[in-house]
Amino acid sequence: MATTYEVVLYGASGYTGKLTAWKLAERGIPFIAAGRSKERLEEELAKVPELAGHDYQCVAVQHETGALTEFFKGKKVVINIVGPFMQLGSPVVEASLAAGCNYFDTTGETDWMSLLKRTYGESFAARGLALCPGNSYMWAEGNLAAEIALETPGIDTLDVLYLGDSEVSVASTMSFLRMCTQPQFYLRNKQLVQWPWATPYQVHVPGEHMLLNALPWSGGGEPVWYQDDPRVRNCQTLVSFRNQERFLAVVGLLKKFEEECRHLDPAKQEEVTNEWGKAVTQVEPPRENPDVNRCTLSCQGRGNTNSVSVILRGNSPYAQTGVLGAEAARRVLRGQLHAVGFVSPAQAFGARNLVAAQAEEGYLAYEVKSV
Repeated sequence: MATTYEVVLYGASGYTGKLTAWKLAERGIPFIAAGRSKERLEEELAKVPELAGHDYQCVAVQHETGALTEFFKGKKVVINIVGPFMQLGSPVVEASLAAGCNYFDTTGETDWMSLLKRTYGESFAARGLALCPGNSYMWAEGNLAAEIALETPGIDTLDVLYLGDSEVSVASTMSFLRMCTQPQFYLRNKQLVQWPWATPYQVHVPGEHMLLNALPWSGGGEPVWYQDDPRVRNCQTLVSFRNQERFLAVVGLLKKFEEECRHLDPAKQEEVTNEWGKAVTQVEPPRENPDVNRCTLSCQGRGNTNSVSVILRGNSPYAQTGVLGAEAARRVLRGQLHAVGFVSPAQAFGARNLVAAQAEEGYLAYEVKSV
């Protein structure tokens, strides 16, 4: 057993937590699995066959800044998977900063990302630490494709589209319902512009003949990453799912929210989206099947007179999230962190390095074309 543990996986008992634990084990990285209940952690992680014989410990800790700070002391990496993040994330970030830990999370909530940028980015930078929310399939994948597109000189406009075909975890459902009812933004001429509420858009996914419905899905992390990037003038993100029946049911819930809940105070709105989320997804899905749960990420880049198309075709987005978390830990421990403060995954570790890590495990392949 390790005499010291440098990585904390916080929220390890959930669906994404178990996948991240699997990927840490594959890399031979000892870790502490932390959460509110040691018994539940042990029970859930016992279901991960790849953890047999791996060096990890399950530890219960109070979800409170002081307790977490003491717990994180001496560690180098905190991977936070406890959401919804706007409701539960602040104590984990504050404790990571106080204890001197690099912070990564799996949020899709762009209001949370913006809050971290405003409130904690400079403090993490001053301590030489990474503050990297959204280190997950959404929104890292678009970030990676966008960086590849920006390798083409003159590209300043990024049009990003996700297509997923996986079942959604319980925690993800609560997060996406709350984030789709918050203000959602795209970047136009270097200014953030709000998307209309509860409005779907038809999209064409490369390699697909049928048009699909899509939503801003919180606006995407990419406009947050690129808001202050001198290379980028315009950036927008849309998200679609193969299961259009379920997708349109989500659109219906968003329209219902506008009709019945928009007037409520913010705390009551959060209660509503939590309850709706629990009703939509009540059990955790099985581990993804690469033959079934396929995904496509399209980034169309444009300049004044040129354009580039970057397509990432892959599978198993939740497993890819596990890879991103484990790869972040491995690279920090190896001294391969490229940037500190509020950073995107690509800034932290290099876009092509992270694409290569996913490709090595059979989770994606990509193509780049001038168009």
